[in-house]
Amino acid sequence: MSLLQTDAIVLHVADYLESSRILRLVTREAGVQSVVARGARSSRKRFGSAVDLFAEGQAQIQTKPGRDLHALHGFDVTTARPALALDLGRFTAASAIAECALRLVHEEAAPVAYGTLVEGLDQLAMAAPHDTVTVTVGVLWRLVAEVGFRPSVGRCAECHAPVEAPLTARFSVMAGGTVCAACARRTPGGRLLPPDARAALEAWLGGHPVPLDASAARAHQRLLREFLLEHLPERRPLKAYQVWEQGQWDGSSR
Repeated sequence: MSLLQTDAIVLHVADYLESSRILRLVTREAGVQSVVARGARSSRKRFGSAVDLFAEGQAQIQTKPGRDLHALHGFDVTTARPALALDLGRFTAASAIAECALRLVHEEAAPVAYGTLVEGLDQLAMAAPHDTVTVTVGVLWRLVAEVGFRPSVGRCAECHAPVEAPLTARFSVMAGGTVCAACARRTPGGRLLPPDARAALEAWLGGHPVPLDASAARAHQRLLREFLLEHLPERRPLKAYQVWEQGQWDGSSR
């Protein structure tokens, strides 16, 4: 056995036996890890707010080769993010980010993805209600790109020919991005992306915030969901994402 000390964020919490909890953490040094916090239900003295969703800090994990579930010895919280739990729109958005991160990040060092999650959850915690959708979409597109599924926007995903920016282009989730006019005739399905939608996608992939109206934001939610379901390693429904997508958390009409 060895002791792993790493920056970590709590992305999922479940009760275990009578007094413990199982946490799923995303860590800087070891990717996604499942740990048991023994006694966490019977007393908060040992772990405190470390068993709260979206808490961030320094985790001490006792790992054992061949085990899928490790022991959490301690968790020193540095950021609790209570604002995410106080607003339903922020909470459902953060839950969607957590769900996708647990499916996208593996059990290996992921410092860039970890940094994106930290930055994204901090932005979401401070976001105005009408900005939560666009902030979340931006975080998830960056995360998708950082784990190896970056969509092609400026070039055809099939033949790699340039796709001119001022033109509306077809976006194929199966192909992995925009396709030129010639390849679009051979590529089934997809959505037409006008120039402003393509520009927004490129900006998000570059880490730049993009303010959009409610209708455009919802369209990007649908596109992102279709892309995730096509490229995620496991073809299971995204339940938290579905709740977030179907909600009217910013007060806009659907």
